[in-house]
Amino acid sequence: MAQIVIPSVARLKEWVGREVAVTDWFTVSQERIDAFAGATEDDQWIHVDRKRAAEESPYGTTVAHGFLTLSLLPHLMRQAVEIQGMRLGINYGLNRVRFTGPVPAGSRVRARFRLAAVEDIAKGVQTTWNVTVEREGEAKPVLVAEWITRRHE
Repeated sequence: MAQIVIPSVARLKEWVGREVAVTDWFTVSQERIDAFAGATEDDQWIHVDRKRAAEESPYGTTVAHGFLTLSLLPHLMRQAVEIQGMRLGINYGLNRVRFTGPVPAGSRVRARFRLAAVEDIAKGVQTTWNVTVEREGEAKPVLVAEWITRRHE
């Protein structure tokens, strides 16, 4: 999918209430899961022990951490949306997050970004995004979140 380019904050406000972008599919590999486990010290067997997960997990394989899926949002957003006229963007927080389905190792996911609100702040704007992450081949999403970012001039 081609990146959506929004030329200014004023034009960003035109997108409120609309889906702005759907990303390309992104593979969540076992290597990425292992690296995330190492970085976060969350090495629960369901994420990193392939043999045990194959034998004991209800998914028949290892699965990504919910927080790994959540941590992909900035990358997926950068791939899908460019907001011009801003010097930098920061994560401001989340109002709610739900991990609504598993992401087995090797799955492909994509995100849908709907702009819920744009509020003026000092030297920039605060945006609220309704994000849904889907797993290829599944009707039910694997993550839903209300994500707050700030963009500064």
